[in-house]
Amino acid sequence: MSFVHPDQSFVLIRQVKAVKPALSCVRGVAVTLFFGLTMMESGCDGTPSDVVASKSPASAYGHVTLSAEESSRVGLVVQPAMLSDFRTHREFPGIVQPNQRNMADITTLVRGRVVEVYADFGQEVKANAPLAILYSSELGLAQSSYLKARAKLHVAEQAYARAKFLLQEKVIGEAEAQRRQAELLSTQADANEARDRLRLLGMNGDELSRLERSREIRSVVPIVAPFAGRVIGRNLTRGEVVETTEKLFVVADLSEVWVRANIPEKDIPFVHSVHASGDTQAEVRINAYPKETFKGKITYVGDVLDPVTRTMQLRLELPNPEGRLKPEMFATIRLFSEAQPDRLAVPDAALQRDQGRTFVFVQRNADEYEVREVQVGESNGTHTSIVGGLSEGEPVVTHGAFVLKSELIKKQV
Repeated sequence: MSFVHPDQSFVLIRQVKAVKPALSCVRGVAVTLFFGLTMMESGCDGTPSDVVASKSPASAYGHVTLSAEESSRVGLVVQPAMLSDFRTHREFPGIVQPNQRNMADITTLVRGRVVEVYADFGQEVKANAPLAILYSSELGLAQSSYLKARAKLHVAEQAYARAKFLLQEKVIGEAEAQRRQAELLSTQADANEARDRLRLLGMNGDELSRLERSREIRSVVPIVAPFAGRVIGRNLTRGEVVETTEKLFVVADLSEVWVRANIPEKDIPFVHSVHASGDTQAEVRINAYPKETFKGKITYVGDVLDPVTRTMQLRLELPNPEGRLKPEMFATIRLFSEAQPDRLAVPDAALQRDQGRTFVFVQRNADEYEVREVQVGESNGTHTSIVGGLSEGEPVVTHGAFVLKSELIKKQV
């Protein structure tokens, strides 16, 4: 057994008393670190979402202070909320096409060989201008048959006239006169058939009269333009034999063009409401001319849907006096709804969004801006209608509102 000297025990007691405060301090630091880490972990796993949400800019009404000098520097623009005739619009892709009422697919009515070709792609032609010349033996044979039928008809007419005279003189019987009359009717039918055949092959009344007078057979077939326009298609070369089923030329008058669009099924009620309002005007933007807007007129709204694409066809007519609009160009059609009078609207740049809420900044004085939550309606691409939360005439920040939103977030953080 060992014994501690009284002086030594006194020293040990003093050392123990000195260590106790130090241990208490260490325990305090550890507790502080523990609670600090616990709070950080709870912030990381997202449990205190209510705390974060309470600091959202749009969660409650608030104010932002910004000096007049700073507002001028960042370019803040304040305008009063105004009532106006509000119109929405929707856009649909389209494509430029020739006006099919002023377009012709030119074919031949008779089989023949190409002798001459006068027209080429892009060439402007006048009405009845020659495009090509064909040589057709079929046409020559048809003209020959017509001349033979006319000659037989002339003989039958002379024979029947003599038969009527002889019948009156009682030289021949009535049966003979009837036989001559039957021959006349038969030859008349043959002549009419030959004449109709020539008409089907493209010969008009003037050409038939010329054939009867001169009895000259012409086997050439002129291909002419039915109206003035531009040649946008050609499918023949000199020397080839063309059939009646082939399309030789396409001529179109492009002074007016169509723009076709396919309307999705969900947008059909909007298009019908626009058309029913009597507003047939629409804006057309051509991809080739992005800075220009063309005005078109709605001339057709489809009655049926395409079963594959589930779209309805819409057609516009556009004047094209300078010929700048080319078939197959891509376009965008913009249709406007009927104007809604006295609707409160603000520019889209004035609206700010956060945590599913929409708000604007309303100026209270030169340095103070109030956060005002609003209920919004439809947008037309530049302005949005306000359903609630804002009154007419209140000064709203229409440009630079994002700067105020940043200041609000910085202030709350």
